Amino acid sequence: MSFLKAMMEKEPPEPENPIGTVAIGNLEGDRAHDTAREMVRKALKRAQFKTVNLGKDVPAAVFASKAKEVNADIIAVSVNTIPAKNNLAKLDEALKASELKGKVILMIGGAAVNKEDAEAIGALYGKSKEEGVEIAKKAIAEKK
Repeated sequence: MSFLKAMMEKEPPEPENPIGTVAIGNLEGDRAHDTAREMVRKALKRAQFKTVNLGKDVPAAVFASKAKEVNADIIAVSVNTIPAKNNLAKLDEALKASELKGKVILMIGGAAVNKEDAEAIGALYGKSKEEGVEIAKKAIAEKK
């Protein structure tokens, strides 16, 4: 029942004084799974982050360009399929090419990845929406 309740939650209001901006989406190769991303996005928004939803099946280069466009503090990537996981190296390369690597916090999570996958590309890893929010808050506090 709590899962259904979470899915039916209304869109949280935009934060008046956001503590940071998060560009969030599903990495290319994941065309079907938006439930987990939406739960994390709403949790981040309730925690006073401005969120920019990139959607599903997002190419690595789009994460980089959109993060630059919106001056994102964090890029949050949902990875729920093996094809999406196989694109993590492309994401890492796109961040390096756009000179965002090490400047923007990268967070990943999802059914197809684990902490080792995150560490391999210098990302933070969260297993749940609660953990994702905690990690984002801590990372922003350390960045400032």
